[in-house]
Amino acid sequence: MAEPGERPARTGRSVLTGVLIGIGAAGFVDETVFHQLLHWHHFYDRGTSAAGLVSDGLFHAFSWTAVVVGLFLLADLHRRRATVPVRVWAGGLIGAGGFQLYDGLVQHKLFGLHQVRYGVDLLPYDLAWDVAGVVLLLAGLALSRRPARQIAAPPW
Repeated sequence: MAEPGERPARTGRSVLTGVLIGIGAAGFVDETVFHQLLHWHHFYDRGTSAAGLVSDGLFHAFSWTAVVVGLFLLADLHRRRATVPVRVWAGGLIGAGGFQLYDGLVQHKLFGLHQVRYGVDLLPYDLAWDVAGVVLLLAGLALSRRPARQIAAPPW
């Protein structure tokens, strides 16, 4: 509950803000490290190299859009002095872990859009990919259970 003179905390919006930033950050790391630097896969590997590059570009644009929208929401929360930092961090971990699991289970296995890597035994890569997602998701859920304190209004 907000003290007199404080604005009400926006816990739901703080979580949403973190989720968007977490999804975007995880997508950025995936796209930058595994798509561009290591050349392990493209977002869509069932077509030509050109289709893979275009799909990577669209994926990159989606990732950064999620980050930018999340940052605008964060700025709005700060402006209203209604940010709940622990919920933003929890949402970020939930978003990153959820993205990682969705990518590993749905895009890799269910839809077969791409694999983590080609020409190797996939099991260790799949396990590492999915376990990383579970760890991030569980850390976010654990953090979301901590007491929430919003950013206090300045004394002036």
